[in-house]
Amino acid sequence: MKLTSYVQERQLTLVLTGEIDHHCAREMMQGISEKIDIYMPLRCILDFSEVRFMDSSGIAVVLHTLRHMKTLDGKLILQNIPAQAYKVLKAAGIEKITDMKEECRQ
Repeated sequence: MKLTSYVQERQLTLVLTGEIDHHCAREMMQGISEKIDIYMPLRCILDFSEVRFMDSSGIAVVLHTLRHMKTLDGKLILQNIPAQAYKVLKAAGIEKITDMKEECRQ
């Protein structure tokens, strides 16, 4: 699991890399929270383009990030979601509570 961040004009983009499962979810949530606390963004983008696998722990990561952004009156956007992760998020109904771009690849 790796987390890369980019900041531009109060927009924080976090590129998630590797697998998101119960082994790394807590560490990923802590890393995301630290970045949000440092940069205080108005928009946070979770970019899933480098995620190879995600289980339901990924839903916890998204919900944790969404709650953190709501405390800042900010917005969360999910983008570049691979097909497998997209199915997990869609099954959980995540698109009903935050912006979710269409899946990026099959």
